[in-house]
Amino acid sequence: MRFLYPLLALSTLAAPAALAQSVPATTADSAALLVSAVVTAPTTTPDEAALPGAPVGLNRALAPSSARKLTPSDPNKPSFIPVPIAFYQQETGAAGGLAILPVWRFGTDTMVRKSNARLIAWISQKKQTTVQLTHTIFTPEEKFYLSGELSYYDLVFNYYGIGNNTRKADETQIKYPLWVFDEKVLAKVVPNLFVGIRYRLTDLGKVELKDPQDPVNNPATQYFNIPATQREGYTTSGIGPAILYDGRDNLLATYTGNFLDAHMLFNGGALGSDYKFTRYMVDARHFNPLFGSNNTILALQFMGQYHTGKVPFRELGGMGATLGGSLYNNAYLMRGIYEAQYRDRQFTTAQAEIRQKLFWRIDGVVFGAVGQVAPRLGDYTFSDTKVAGGLGARFRFNRRDRLNIRLDYGVGSGGNSGIIFAVGEAF
Repeated sequence: MRFLYPLLALSTLAAPAALAQSVPATTADSAALLVSAVVTAPTTTPDEAALPGAPVGLNRALAPSSARKLTPSDPNKPSFIPVPIAFYQQETGAAGGLAILPVWRFGTDTMVRKSNARLIAWISQKKQTTVQLTHTIFTPEEKFYLSGELSYYDLVFNYYGIGNNTRKADETQIKYPLWVFDEKVLAKVVPNLFVGIRYRLTDLGKVELKDPQDPVNNPATQYFNIPATQREGYTTSGIGPAILYDGRDNLLATYTGNFLDAHMLFNGGALGSDYKFTRYMVDARHFNPLFGSNNTILALQFMGQYHTGKVPFRELGGMGATLGGSLYNNAYLMRGIYEAQYRDRQFTTAQAEIRQKLFWRIDGVVFGAVGQVAPRLGDYTFSDTKVAGGLGARFRFNRRDRLNIRLDYGVGSGGNSGIIFAVGEAF
């Protein structure tokens, strides 16, 4: 079980000068965040209260405290002030770096949702690095929607092999460098509905054992099950149609609305891919208040990722708590199961969460999920379904825009369990 890499969360906690995803951190029992300060919640005035249905952005998510103004006086202009980050994980040791998180709106029409970008860079004492640039852009009048990332990773991961019944006893630590370029360019058809294309390129370097001289603590069984040609590195390159519907009332913590993201990616030699395969993916979410108020929210999600053709090991669908990033639309899947312990050609999962307002800025949640991977959809069986679930607490750091700091504890099939600490809701 891994922590989400909590850059924004660490920033809000590493005070007073500091105020965040896609890179997983470590097992819950071995991680220790290098944070020594407490949260100072930003003040909220009555005229700052969120209006139902009002578009929001990460500029409000990063709303400054009165001690230091980290956003410009004009909330529609981006701020490029760097935020320090620090953490510890078993695979990397102590690490630190910077994050730059500009947020802005094109034009003065407040019905246009705010655009945002995120540049994150860190290096660890074990010489592991990450540089990640992500963005979500709404052009004037929301005529176009652009979203994607350009990232470089050089990290260590636990690898368990392929299939729905992998064992923790087969855990092997592997390392590899990875470049990712992923971009969606969509045009508005009607309000909230966008269609266009998506392109994704991954360049995987040589896959190696983290500690080849320590076969007792890092057995190589699953490493050698990776085809030799894939261990030497490979490139995937795919393009295809994409459709997005986003009718959520708030992007950070939704009370009501629906979300649907679906796309296909055709990977092949004509695009420079070493492997020819097709990916089909759908992510559907529904949010609904219960009992006639926004104090209790039911949140539902279905995600499926399906493949045809010859799929290299890292591109297989996989369940786990930290499958965030642009590919998975920043969703947390199967909280309570270590990232991608179960991976295969076909992957389906569904999760539900009850979010309950408790008192002051404190909320509580209960969540559960089911999922399965298999070579073919016809191989799914009821007895092979994996389950995960748990409890969580939320601190409403920014009441105006519903920005929550999240702490979840999950347990899952295969003897998995752990804590996830992050900013924002799981989906």
